[in-house]
Amino acid sequence: MFEITAIPALQDNYIWAIHNDRSAVVVDPGEAWPVLEFLQQNGLILEAILCTHRHHDHVDGIEELRGVYNVPVHGRSHPKNPHITHDLREGDRLELEQFGLVFNIIELPGHLDGHIAFVAPGMVFSGDILFGAGCGRNFEGTLAQLHHSLQRLAALPDKTLVYCAHEYTAYCLPFALACEPNNPDIQRRIAETKALRAANLPTVPFTIALEKATNPFLRCTSPELIRTLQARGLTDADELAVFAALKG
Repeated sequence: MFEITAIPALQDNYIWAIHNDRSAVVVDPGEAWPVLEFLQQNGLILEAILCTHRHHDHVDGIEELRGVYNVPVHGRSHPKNPHITHDLREGDRLELEQFGLVFNIIELPGHLDGHIAFVAPGMVFSGDILFGAGCGRNFEGTLAQLHHSLQRLAALPDKTLVYCAHEYTAYCLPFALACEPNNPDIQRRIAETKALRAANLPTVPFTIALEKATNPFLRCTSPELIRTLQARGLTDADELAVFAALKG
């Protein structure tokens, strides 16, 4: 048995802790001190670190954590991410025996070339590819790659819980509503998100089903969304052209 707990960090990051009553594994530690505090408060030993990509707000805590716990770091090797001890590629599997978890590794380019996600039954740690009602910026690679990466996540089972790395849902939803003002699922999600944030509760994780119903970047074939963009000059209703218009 295990739990997954959000450790708030930096301005709006979540460091995810997979843990039982003895051990913990953390995902994307952009800071060390919140993790060390969490471990101490709960009497846990850090066993490993998982890393979706090399941006500083996902890796800056790794060196300090490894100074206290000499643990393996699983992720994509890159000259700008020297902390990785175990390189992961598309199709690899990572077993966390203490939790009975096996992750399949998928490569999700479009934010950064080396971005990966950790997928297990019922869950995905998606880093900065998919956010609540939004998606990551296209820093490397192409918009086509980012669109394809999002489609790979959208193809996961509807009940899959998405553990993304940022609390962006409230920020993204007004854009979603502007794209589809008559979408009742978006209207409902806005109300639910306001209630959660007012109670200082996270909006993450969320389900793939919820994203497919409310996230404009997964709804590039929606007639209302296409009409909204056409009113602003869109001439090509091809799915990738719609996606590019949304990102533009």
